[in-house]
Amino acid sequence: MMQGMNDLSRLLERSVSRTIVHMAVPMLAGTFAINMYNLTNAWFVSRLGTGALAAISFTFPVVMLLMFLTRGLGSGAMTLVAHALGGKDPEKAATLTTHALMLSLVFAALMSIFGILTTVPVLSRLGASGEVLEMAAHYMRIWYAGAPVMVLQMVSADIMISTGNTKPVSFLMVGSTVINVFLDMGLIFGMFGMPNMGIGGAALATILSQAAALTASLYILFSRMGLVRLRVPALSPLAQSWGRILKFAIPGALGMILTPISSAVITRLVAVYGDAAVAAMGVAGRIEMFAFMIPMTVGMSLIPFVAQNYGAQKLDRIRTARKGTMTFAVLYGVLIGLLFIVFAERMAGIFSEERDVINVLCAYIYITCMGYGMLEVHRYSGFMLTGAQEPMQATALNIVRVIVLLIPLSIAGSVLIGLQGIFYGRFATDILAGLVGILWSGRMLRSKSRQWERLSLPKA
Repeated sequence: MMQGMNDLSRLLERSVSRTIVHMAVPMLAGTFAINMYNLTNAWFVSRLGTGALAAISFTFPVVMLLMFLTRGLGSGAMTLVAHALGGKDPEKAATLTTHALMLSLVFAALMSIFGILTTVPVLSRLGASGEVLEMAAHYMRIWYAGAPVMVLQMVSADIMISTGNTKPVSFLMVGSTVINVFLDMGLIFGMFGMPNMGIGGAALATILSQAAALTASLYILFSRMGLVRLRVPALSPLAQSWGRILKFAIPGALGMILTPISSAVITRLVAVYGDAAVAAMGVAGRIEMFAFMIPMTVGMSLIPFVAQNYGAQKLDRIRTARKGTMTFAVLYGVLIGLLFIVFAERMAGIFSEERDVINVLCAYIYITCMGYGMLEVHRYSGFMLTGAQEPMQATALNIVRVIVLLIPLSIAGSVLIGLQGIFYGRFATDILAGLVGILWSGRMLRSKSRQWERLSLPKA
């Protein structure tokens, strides 16, 4: 049955800091579990050799691209559901949830078909060839077959987060990760009586663990939160909901996919320097997930927090959240950057015994890690723009980071300095993009305040 509105619109009354902490802390365990999965998955695959590790690294930009497309869809659903809950309209929230899940299924089916047909050409364009290309293509074909399960699970989790109740999402993240690690050992190496599938086993393990999480997610949305309607929707309301969701999802997805597109460009630049450099960058992406783990949980809270408070016309709470979260991001970024500098060599040694891989990975960490805090500031700015129903501005902010800063600076760095020049380009990008985000989000809030004053709407 439907929970009370106080349970579903829980982000409006408590102190801002307490509310964000209350959302972020439960997500910490889940985010830690997901990051552990990514690292252990890379470690398992690395036991198959540098070629397998390079193959999984070539798939990383493709997977990122598709997951960010899904995140765009999920963030659109999350924003609209949270806004409806903030406006005290649970029936509207339930309708949007049901229609969003249907749209997700259609999107995932199209993704699977298109992906399977284009697997080899895309990976070849990224620089994969020979046996590495064969392994990467095998992994992606299995991954594409399970895309509908993974897409539905991600959107379901985003909708649960929109209510402010992050504990079930964290529980599912931890549970699916435990299942995933167990299946990785079984399906990659043939343990526990399972078939020895090599790199393909890593993809199948992900699909099966996400299927378990999806089953639980749908049960929670339907039975515990009352946000799913089991009836055939009329075409007109369905089309209206899909239009509203896509109005947020398309610019959100366009902004988000710039990150994996830039990752693909960087991978292509790095591929010139050999398989060891590509393998090191693949591991670096997974190690960085630990650097971003705690601020990521805060960021996951911002869209629903801002959306619910924007729906309730509580702009002062949004301002307070902006100042507090950005200050936290900068301070945390400095701390984690110092820790990474101290332990870079040890972290690199966990994933490879090859000196070339270790050297590239350490160089990357030494150069880029002190920009982590400002990268999070940039991300927080985008989340606030999205939550305040300005998805086009959030997309423009991402365009500035990727198209205006990251890609040109990385190319210039590669030409002028070499491999390390790519890393310096990333560091400069993070600092400059964070500064732009601070200015942009502040300008947006001032504009909203003036707009509400003109319309004579009450402000908190």
